[in-house]
Amino acid sequence: MAKRCQITGKTVMSGNNVSHANNRTRRRFLPNLQATRMHSEILDRKVNLRVSTSAMRTVEKHGGLDAFLMQARNAKLAVEARELKREIMAAKSAQ
Repeated sequence: MAKRCQITGKTVMSGNNVSHANNRTRRRFLPNLQATRMHSEILDRKVNLRVSTSAMRTVEKHGGLDAFLMQARNAKLAVEARELKREIMAAKSAQ
């Protein structure tokens, strides 16, 4: 399974461990991913997503999954989130 947030696209970063003697060894910074179910009011169903905890906080700040996806630019969203946004837009226009 890819270590990538399905909403924001946050992924693995790399850097260095730096010792007291200033020796540098490569390391990976992994995103804090959690499997969660988020409710979409417009689609009236729960969506299973693997998202970072910072993305969860951002979604809550914006008032839910639908509100977050509607205000977000497509360039900033991951592929899965763009597909979900397209479904929400279609369902909203059908109402």
